Amino acid sequence: MSDDPVAVLELPWGPAADGLDQPYWDGLRAGELRLQRCARCRAWIWGPQWICGNCHTFDPGWEPVDPVGIVYSWSRSHYPFITELADRVPYVTVLVALPNAGNRRVLGILTGADTDRVRIGDAVAGHIELDEGATWPLLRWRRTETRGVQE
Repeated sequence: MSDDPVAVLELPWGPAADGLDQPYWDGLRAGELRLQRCARCRAWIWGPQWICGNCHTFDPGWEPVDPVGIVYSWSRSHYPFITELADRVPYVTVLVALPNAGNRRVLGILTGADTDRVRIGDAVAGHIELDEGATWPLLRWRRTETRGVQE
C-alpha cells in the first residue's frame, strides 16, 4: 500500500488470481449480480467452477440474476475477522437463497438500521456498494419485509 492518502486500498476482496470469478466482479462493477449457469443443463452454479457439477460440461456461462432472495441463515459477528471490518462490528452476515437462480445461496453483509431484527425467512434485496478507496464493489443486502419463521 502506498503512503499516498488518495491511493487505492489493497482490500482483501476481488477476483481470484486464476480469473475464474472475474465475470462476477465485472458484473458488480457493471451494477449487476452475475452467477454461472450451465448452457447445456441450465443448472445454476455457485461458487464459480470450471465444470458443471450436474452434467460435467466445461466452461459454464455467466448470467445476470435479480438480486432478491430469502435469508436462509445469518450470523452476527462481534469480532472483526478482517481489519477492514473493525469499524463495523457488530455486523450481520447473511446467507441468501436466490429463487431466480435455482435457490443458489450467496453470502453478504446485511445493511440498514434494522439488522438486529433479522430472521430466517426475511425477504432481502441486494445492492452494490463501493467502499471509499476500494477497487472492487461488494454485494450487500437489505431487508425488504419481515416474514421470518423465528420469533
